[in-house]
Order: sequence, then structure tokens, then C-alpha cells
Amino acid sequence: MTENIIEVRDLVKHYPVTQGVVFKKTVGQVKAVDGVSFGLRAGETLGVVGESGCGKSTLARVLMNLERPTAGSVVYKGQDISKLSGGALRRLRRQIQLVMQDPYTSLNPRMTVGDLIGEPFEIHPEVAPKGSRRAKVRELLDLVGLNPEHINRYPHQFSGGQRQRIGIARALALRPEVIVCDEPVSALDVSIQAQVMNLLEKLQGEFGLSYVFIAHDLSVVRHLSDRVAVMYLGKIVEIGTEDEIYERPTHPYTQALLSAVPVPDPTQRNNKTIIRLTGDVPSPISPPSGCRFRTRCWKAQDVCAEQVPLLEIRPGSDHPSACHFAEKRQIVPSHEAA
Repeated sequence: MTENIIEVRDLVKHYPVTQGVVFKKTVGQVKAVDGVSFGLRAGETLGVVGESGCGKSTLARVLMNLERPTAGSVVYKGQDISKLSGGALRRLRRQIQLVMQDPYTSLNPRMTVGDLIGEPFEIHPEVAPKGSRRAKVRELLDLVGLNPEHINRYPHQFSGGQRQRIGIARALALRPEVIVCDEPVSALDVSIQAQVMNLLEKLQGEFGLSYVFIAHDLSVVRHLSDRVAVMYLGKIVEIGTEDEIYERPTHPYTQALLSAVPVPDPTQRNNKTIIRLTGDVPSPISPPSGCRFRTRCWKAQDVCAEQVPLLEIRPGSDHPSACHFAEKRQIVPSHEAA
């Protein structure tokens, strides 16, 4: 089995809730990420899915060390990146890069495309000598399917899909090993989404990249991911291969998410039961005791309020799930329905 390139262990990120203007006092904590653990293998794509507000983007920021964790560790090749600063952190940035969600706001409108993609070379001059930078930027534009002759254009002269390609080119400039993709296609049209996903897949094969691919669209994640982690209210509730999660989910939340995916084939629709959850997602400031999903779960019993379920392989299951009553549920496969 391929060795993990990143190890995340018991990762916690809490944000203080303060009261007062002059004399501020902390009255609570927003538990955005609360005890997340997983590994990312070399050349693998790990998809992270969940509802808005479950902690996906906070996880991305902590993985990039843009936010310091409250507790836990993010280990890259034996080095805890959460403890790095200064030159050591700058050197790490060469290996882990970020593709942001919104291609409209992630690019400086006052800079040309050539300056945007070439900016990493200013920070890491050892990667490209000054005289060769322009040529490298042209290579990167060509690599992501853009015309190198457009090097002097500004972001507003490109479409949304083209801007996201510029963001991908910028992330590739330093030849990283890991790219964290924080909902990179959610702001794009469906046809453009497919083009960008195919580009990411091609680049992964060409450069041996590892992706952490964050999205709320289940079909997008399935298209690209080798393994999938499902998040709910700051915790991973189930993790497994693409087939395990999409065809044999065991956690009730995962089953509910997948049951809501539309089936294109009318002949298959009657074979699928839609699970309708009741109630709202609890506040991350005061999550429920025990299992965080219990307030919306049709399987909830007393033990669910008393004990926090561990993310582990349960009897009759073939992958880890954080549920006391996890059981396989057959889902109508979307590729068969299509």
C-alpha cells in the first residue's frame, strides 16, 4: 500500500465567541473542526463532502496552515506543519498549494495573468531564474489549456472557467506534491465543471499530484475521488473508497445525502427510497452530546446521546463509520441510473 504523504490526527479548530466591545470576554466556542483524522496517500484524491457549515473549508485552511489548529496535528512527510513558521513554512508552501472556490475574487484584478501566475516565482526565486520566468508562465498557460498569447490580459477579460484554469496554473507553478481544492467548480456552469475536473484528472496523471478535493456536489466528488470522507458538524462520520461510500454507505447521514441525489433514469426512480431528515443542523457552538447527528437520525437511541461513536469498522461493514447502529444500505448506483 502507498505510504501516506499527509497524516491528520485529532485535528481541532475552534473559534472563540466573544461578548462586549471594550472589555471582551469569551462566552463560547464555534467548533468548526472537532477531532478529524485521516491520511492522504501519494497520487490519491481524497474527496471531502458535507452540508454547508460542516467545516470543510476550515479544514482546507488548517491543512494549508493559513489557520493554526486549536489542537491536533497535520504531518507532511514526518513534519508537523502546524508548528512551522518563517522560512520553514515558506519552503513547505512549495509542496502544498491551494485552488480557491471563487475564480472571480481569488485573482487580483489589477495584475495581468502573467504577473498572477508568475508571482510564486517572486516568492521562491530558486524555482525559476528571473530570465526564464516569462517562458515558464507561457508553459503553464499552455498546460491548463489557455492561449500563451493571452499572458498580458487581465482577469476580467476571461470567463469563469478560464479564470479557474488560471488559478490552477498558479497552484502548479511551484510543482507541488499536494493541492487542496476548496470547491473549485461550485461557481461554474455544469459543462465548464466537467472541463475543469477533466483537467485536474489529467494533471494528476501527468505530475503524480495528490488532491484533497472539497465539494458539496456528490456527483463531482465521485467523478474524481479515490476515497471519500463525509463530514457532519465538524466531524468525519464515514470514510471509504468511492464504491464503499456511494454503493454501500453505512452511516445514516451518508445514506440520507445519497438518497437525495436525483436519478436520471425514470425506470429506476421507483427503486429508490428518499430519506427525508427532520429538523435543522444544530449550532456548532453547542453541538448535541454523544453522536452529533442523533437529533436528525431515525435510528437514534439513548446510547447515541450518552456515547460519542468512534470512527471505526463496525460488524458487517467494510469501512469506518461513526455510528452505533451502522448498517449497509444498497443505493441505486448513479452510473447505472445514467
